[in-house]
Parts: sequence; structure tokens; C-alpha cells
Amino acid sequence: MKYFGTDGFRGEANVSLNVVHAYKVGRFLGNYYKKNSGKKEKIVIGKDTRCSGDMFESALCAGITASGTDVYLMGVIPTPGVSYITRTCGFACGVMISASHNPYHDNGLKVIDCNGHKLSADIEEKIEEYIDMTEDVLPFATDGNIGRVIDYKEGREAYAQSLVSLCEESFEGIKVALDCSNGSASTVAKDIFEKLGATVTVINDKPDGININDKCGSTHVEGLMEYVKESGADVGFAFDGDADRCHGVDELGNMLDGDIIMYICGCYLKEAGELDNDTVVTTVMSNLGLYKAFDKKNIKYEKTAVGDKYVYENMCKYGHRLGGEKSGHIIFSKYATTGDGILTALMMMKVIKKYGVKVSKLYEDLTIYPQLLQNVRVKDKDMALNDADIIKMSEEIDEKLGSNGRLLLRKSGTEPVIRVMVEAESDDICLENVKKITDILEKNGHIV
Repeated sequence: MKYFGTDGFRGEANVSLNVVHAYKVGRFLGNYYKKNSGKKEKIVIGKDTRCSGDMFESALCAGITASGTDVYLMGVIPTPGVSYITRTCGFACGVMISASHNPYHDNGLKVIDCNGHKLSADIEEKIEEYIDMTEDVLPFATDGNIGRVIDYKEGREAYAQSLVSLCEESFEGIKVALDCSNGSASTVAKDIFEKLGATVTVINDKPDGININDKCGSTHVEGLMEYVKESGADVGFAFDGDADRCHGVDELGNMLDGDIIMYICGCYLKEAGELDNDTVVTTVMSNLGLYKAFDKKNIKYEKTAVGDKYVYENMCKYGHRLGGEKSGHIIFSKYATTGDGILTALMMMKVIKKYGVKVSKLYEDLTIYPQLLQNVRVKDKDMALNDADIIKMSEEIDEKLGSNGRLLLRKSGTEPVIRVMVEAESDDICLENVKKITDILEKNGHIV
């Protein structure tokens, strides 16, 4: 694909993703759904807090309404909120304007179908074909057929209420700290937790258009780790810019990444008899220690390619209930079709409430192995991975590490980069084996 990747069309605002792109995406979607149904359709749009969000929202609206389809604007809302409203409120599709955890100067367009899923690749290919056309071949609506733009803030309220309704118990007595990453969670997270009775303090909830993800949120949890210790909170949760990821912090200030969260929630659901197939779906990036801990709890697991898209596909295919990524995309398929950071935090709160123990006690049986990941920029990813010396060294490392470690080599889907990851019993062993691979890449002339 030229424009669309695993998370939609993403790039630097008005550089690799500009208003003309957004307008043409809107033109295509407005025409496509109207033509398919034979009647005027409606498309819902949400955005995060980037300064370019308003610009892309306006461009999308122009394209969609010019094609004869109505637009419903929810304003700033988490990505899973757009997914929820699209699939439950009769919209032809939804569009989220966000670049997730990327810095403010990037943005993106993520199109969500009527079932709350990522748009199919064949439709994305058609959008790309239309974007590259020099002549606009799609018809324009005229007269009363021109679409309208409708304020739909109640959609955001409906999403928030849906999360509140999932929790039957009160969280009274639990002190929770939230890091909203100056992003989408800023509009809904505090209110949701307060409605459920928790004592809530919030940091990084003052977005100004450029401070989204800036040294805060799920990709920079250090600030929340310190804040939890200083404030005496029982637990902390950090979201990313569009709030589809969540990392936690225990009462001691230790970070809980997606693997730890999946362990805690997986054990909880299994004990409650609600872990369908006794299986958790992970990606190949999950820690070896997670699998060893699952083995002891008689919890099975699947491993998919990196990307919550692949996790969800596996969950749908085999009927699994819990899955996610180390990065904090956690999917609870009973309630959502995508990762939802706030939902993940609420599920953790249910576990904390049920057991009534310190959060650090919930994962004391889990040992996370040291892991080192190095990104290596190369001339040709396939040539590098198929190098005979690299293959031979990889086999030697795998044999030496045995069941107490692993080597993972994979190519980036968006950059000329090979990702070299080693897990082992010590940081020194990780570093030693990563260096063996990178030395060969350099010696054989693969590194840029």
C-alpha cells in the first residue's frame, strides 16, 4: 500500500499527509457508502488533541458532504469510542483523526467499518487509487442532496456511559492516578472513574495542540511512576494520545506493561471461568517470562505477528476473549473490537477490587526476562534477513539460549529497519547476542 498501513493513513501533517488527501478520503467514503446503500448515509468522526486535527476534520467534512453524505462530529474522543459508536449507532463508517502515540506534528486517518473493525484492504486500495487520480471522477451532490455537518457530542457521552455500565461494583476506597497524555483521554477518563466511586487525580490533561504524548502518557510512564509514589495512590494508569493503549503503575511505582496486564487479567478471568478457551492471544514480542507464568497457571496462549489487528483477527477466528500487545493494546472481545486503554484500566480496577490486595501482589508469580531491542537501519531488509551468516548465527544463538531465552529478527513494516530482539536471563547475555547479529550486519555491508 502507498498510503495506508496497519493503522490507517499516517504521516507528518501537511507533508506526507495533507488536507487534499483528507478531502479525497472524505469524497471517496461519502460516495462509496451512498452508492452502496442507495440512500443518504451518515459517517461519524472523532479526533485527538493535535493542532492539525481541526484542519483534517474540516477537509474530511468538505469531502464527505460534497458527496452527499452527512457527517456527525464527536470532537475529541478516544479511538475505541469511535469504534463503539460506529458499530452501535448505525453509522456507515467512522473516521478517527489521530497518530496515536506519535508526536504532535504527525497525524492520521483511521477508517472504521460499521462493525467497528479496521476498513478492509480492498477498500483502502480503492481509496488510494482515487487519491492518485489527477481528475475527480466522483459525482458531486447538488441541491438538497448535499450532506450536512451535525454536532454529535452526545456520542462521546454515550461511549463514556457504556464504560461506566460495564462495572457493577463501586471503586470507592481505591486511589487512582491517571496520565491522560494531553490527549483524547483528557475529555472522558476522570469523569468515568469518579462516577464509579474512585478517588481520582489526573496529570497531563491540559492539551494545547502540541503537548500530546510529550514526555507523558503510555510511552513515557516515568512521570506517572514518580507521581504514584509521591501521592500515595494505589494504582496508576497511563494512556497514549488516542487512548487505545494503557500501561499501569503499581503502588511501589513499578510499570505494568501489556504483558503484566494480560497476566493479571488472564488469571482473573480464568479463575472466574470467563477466559474463553483458557487462552490469551499475544504477539511474538511478548516476554518469555509471561509464557512460563501462563504455563504454571494452565493458561494457553497464541502468538501472532506484531499489531493489534492480527491479535483481534486471531481472537475472532478462534473465539478467544483476551488478547493484546506488550505495548499496551489490550482487547477484551466481549466488550470491544479494538484496544481500549480506559476499558483496560477499568478491568484492572475490577481485579484490584475483587482481591483487595496491593497491585504488586497480583503479579508476584510473574518473572519478566530482560529484553533488549535494537533497530538497525539497513539497505535491503530481505537481503539482510536472508544473509547466510545471519541465518547461521541466529541458529547458534537459539541453540545456546535454549528454553531460557530467544532471538527474534523481524523487519519493520514502515521503515528500512531490521529489529533485533533478544530475551535472556541477564542484560549482559542480551547485549552480547544482539551485538553478534549487528556485527555481522555491519561486516557484510547491510547497515546504512
